[in-house]
Amino acid sequence: MAYETFEKVEGIIQGIERGEDCCSMMLSLISGSDIVNVMVSGDTVVVDNVRLRPGMRIAVFYDTNLPTPAVYPPQYRAELVTSVRRGQQVMLDYFNDQLESADGSLKLNIGPMTNVTTMNGQPYTCSPENMELLVYYTVATFSMPAQATPQRVIVLCGWQM
Repeated sequence: MAYETFEKVEGIIQGIERGEDCCSMMLSLISGSDIVNVMVSGDTVVVDNVRLRPGMRIAVFYDTNLPTPAVYPPQYRAELVTSVRRGQQVMLDYFNDQLESADGSLKLNIGPMTNVTTMNGQPYTCSPENMELLVYYTVATFSMPAQATPQRVIVLCGWQM
């Protein structure tokens, strides 16, 4: 699966309702001043298999190619969910051989303290260039593209563009 059609919504979980089939749940997120509903199914990837709880800050990635109901508040089907710490940013994109994102907004400087793993938590010992990456960082320069030394990089093996 390539993630080029994925969009992100970030927010704090306000409420969780169990789905009709007991394998899914609807999250109500406060995103800025808006409320967004997100359906999490048994097929949704939850990074680190964390238990989602009210009050938790998360980033949800959904596929813009999938149909979404025309309702308010907006409702999306989550493909990938990750928890996000205070002050932390998360980005999902393809990074080229210079470790620049496909949208040109971020260049990575992998440092010795950067934790680079696969989605299942195993160490990734090769260079993460030319791969789809889920990147966690706190500080970025104001240059174009912005540069950051990420705290964590998850390499999405098998999902190259």
